[in-house]
Order: sequence, then structure tokens, then C-alpha cells
Amino acid sequence: MKNVYSVGQVNRYIKNMFQQDFMLKRIYVKGEVSNCKYHTSGHIYFSLKDETGSMACVMFAGSRGGLAFRLQDGQSVIALGSISVYERDGKYQLYAEEILLDGAGLLYEKFEALKRELEEMGMFAPEYKRPVPEFSQKIGIVTAPTGAAIRDIQNIAHRRNPGAQLILYPALVQGKDAAPSIVKGIETLDACGVDVIIVGRGGGSIEDLWAFNEESVAYAIFRCNTPVISAVGHETDFTIADYVADLRAPTPSAAAELAVADISGILAQMERYQRQLARRMTDRLLDARARLSEASGKLAFLSPQNQIREQRQLLIEKEEKLQYRMANVLENKKHRMLIYIERFRGLSPLDKLKQGYSFVADAHGKTVTRTEQAQPGDMLTIYVTDGCIHAQVKDTENRAGEMRQEWERTDG
Repeated sequence: MKNVYSVGQVNRYIKNMFQQDFMLKRIYVKGEVSNCKYHTSGHIYFSLKDETGSMACVMFAGSRGGLAFRLQDGQSVIALGSISVYERDGKYQLYAEEILLDGAGLLYEKFEALKRELEEMGMFAPEYKRPVPEFSQKIGIVTAPTGAAIRDIQNIAHRRNPGAQLILYPALVQGKDAAPSIVKGIETLDACGVDVIIVGRGGGSIEDLWAFNEESVAYAIFRCNTPVISAVGHETDFTIADYVADLRAPTPSAAAELAVADISGILAQMERYQRQLARRMTDRLLDARARLSEASGKLAFLSPQNQIREQRQLLIEKEEKLQYRMANVLENKKHRMLIYIERFRGLSPLDKLKQGYSFVADAHGKTVTRTEQAQPGDMLTIYVTDGCIHAQVKDTENRAGEMRQEWERTDG
């Protein structure tokens, strides 16, 4: 048998044919979602069906940025992607890159084109964003005079700051005349000198919100000298006005909270500050009084009068100590002198003379203490207590041995 091919070869051949078809590389497919499953990996598997057939589809996790809502069974959507063959199963499927709710496809492409154009022009650059005043008193509002948006803004503004002035420009927010009306409202309120302008409306489909995607509205917001808050639709709705505005609010109610300061919160904060200030002032005063009392005590202690008094008392104490020590010294000296007197008295010649002893000197005045110093006929002078006696030596007698014995006997 000739020209026999494997299943894989056939599937690969068919896949190559799909890939060579330019139309299948970028195609919009409209249908109803069924069998929608969110895989743990982040991929979304689903089918698109209509009354004539069904097509398998997959959106990989890396393409989830092209999905602005949660995909559910029963939704009518337009999926943008490429069609190719999954070789393992031999089935073709749509690899979705973007998914829009039905009716939004062409508008979405127009939206993306204008967004890229304005972004390249720098109209979304952060350096052009002006800060919203923290305490705005005059708030301009460009929205429909009837509807939930203006009521929500009024209620929240009155609750947060009853004194804030709201100036409404009743604009058309839907239809072919909506964009010029919104532009006129922005220019009018900008000329009135308001503090901030809120531009927005309640939620709706992309067709309902399309006026805020118009280029003229984007230029009006960019040229406005007053800070602009864009508050269009719900939190998941994004418009060109959101990107150009100085600040985006997810809803009109949130825009009112951003534009109008919460006076009750500010007053409560001021009360807290006042209590903190009073407490700190009291603490400072108590601390200052304590330091003043301490300084007063130091001043009283260090004053000249107190110093003189302290020095005088110190001088008196030192004088008393000096007198006491002088008295002690004199007493000690006196006692020692009496001891010396008694000692000197025991050594005094007069005391010896009074006891019957006498002082003998020869003719030359030399003391005679031994018998051999005097010879018979020599003249001697004998000193007694009341004078002296002149005598002549008749004879001498040496009694040294007897006297030594007498002294030894007396000492014993």
C-alpha cells in the first residue's frame, strides 16, 4: 500500500494548513459560553456555541489580562484569537487572547486605538497629574441632573462636609450629543474657579459609557486648569477619561469621598490633637515647675548670704576645733614641763645642798671630788645653801673602800 501516513503526520499536516491560513491567525468568534472551567494552573477552558455548532476554546493564564470580567456559562461573548490544531487529540480549537461581551468588539478596538494614540502623546504621563486639594470648598460636578450618581455625590458630600458647595453642570452622559455636553461642562466649571471637578456617571455597557471615551472629552480634561476626578461606571469599568484625569475614582461615590474632606474625622482628629496638646502642656508646666523648684533650691544654697552663713558656721567650727586642739597642746606641754621640772629639780645642785651636801672647789675654782686633789695646807672653798666657807686642809683620809661597801649595802 502506497502513501500510508500515521495519525500524528496527518494531524501535523492539518495544523500546518491552519497556520498558513492568514484569516485564522487573528479572528473574532461570536458565541455563547458553555462548559467554562477555571483550571488551577490559571488556564480557562470553555466552548463557544450557537444554534448551528460548537467550538472548543482555551485562554492561557498569560492571556488573562485580555479578560476584564469573570467568564461564565450562558454569556454571549466575542473572542479574539487564533485557531489551530491540538495534535494529541486531533481537534482544532480557538486560542483566545481577548474576550469581550457581545456588542463591544468594534468599540473595544476603537478604544484601544485611541488609548495607544493618547498614551504616545504623553497625555497619561504622571508628571501632568495635579494633586486634588485636601480641603476643597467648591466642587464642580459634570454629570446628569437625574440619576444615582448625583444623588450619591450629594449624600456623601453632605455627610462628610455640610459646608462644601456643590456646583452641578447638567450634562448629557449618553448618546451622540453627550461628548460635546461633557466638554462644555468641563470648560464652564473650569472658568468658574472651582477647587476640583468630578466628571462621571453611573454604570452601564461600553456603548452607554462611550461618551467618556471620545477624544474631545480627553482633550478637555487634559487642558483643564482645575484638577479633574474621573468617576465613570463601576470599579471594573475603565474609560479614556480615567487615564487622562488627574485622579480616577472607581465610582461616583468614591469620587465624592476623594473630593470632599471628612469634617467629622478632621474635628475628631483636632480634638485628639487638642487633648494631646493640653496633656503635653501640662507635662511641660509640671516639668518646668519641678526645674524651677530645683533651681530655686540651688539658688538659695548658692546665694552670697547663704554662702557667708555657711562659711561663718564653718569658721566657728574650725575656731572651736583650733581652741580645743590648742588647749590639748598646752595641757600636754604643761604636763611635760612639770615632768621636766621634777627631773631638773632632782638634778639641781641647790637641792643637793639643801639635803646637807656641799660643793668643794680648790683655790683655782676646780671641783674637788677626791682626797688626792687636796693636800694639807691647801685653801678650799665650800659652797653651802646660803653662801661659802673658806677652809684650810689640815689632813686627808681616803675611805673609798668603805664608801663603796656602804653604797653597795644601801643599794642592796
